Amino acid sequence: MTNTLTAPATADRTASTDDLDRVLRAFRTLQTQHARVLAHQSALRGLHATDLRFLVFVAGADAGVTPKHAGEHLELTTGAMTSLIDRLERRGHIERRPNPGDRRSILVHLTPSGAAIAGEVAAVYREAFRSGVDPADLARVAVALEAVGSALDPRDR
Repeated sequence: MTNTLTAPATADRTASTDDLDRVLRAFRTLQTQHARVLAHQSALRGLHATDLRFLVFVAGADAGVTPKHAGEHLELTTGAMTSLIDRLERRGHIERRPNPGDRRSILVHLTPSGAAIAGEVAAVYREAFRSGVDPADLARVAVALEAVGSALDPRDR
């Protein structure tokens, strides 16, 4: 990466309009490519894009996730989450387990096939970042993406 990124706390907050416009164009391109990758990777596996997003989300949670937490992340209703979980459980990609912290709830965990799918999709993105970002800039890119994500989170406004 040719531009030097700095942590938001120390960044010069006087970015030019041209720089911001370039960032927005790059972000729109990234969003478009992400949607294409998600659609392609889902279709390869006979899944819905939301199914794949759910598998990747669960993969990031070592102790499993509650349907409520996943529904909030995916912005799905409880009914839609139940259908999604039922569908992926029938396909053998996830399993429901009792929630040791709340006996009224369950936790969703990946099965080996669900973990394999999530790993394959992560590998696509890992390779894109490996080829698109100088290794010396990866930590700064992570900081920048985390900061933008936080700035866009309505709970943080």
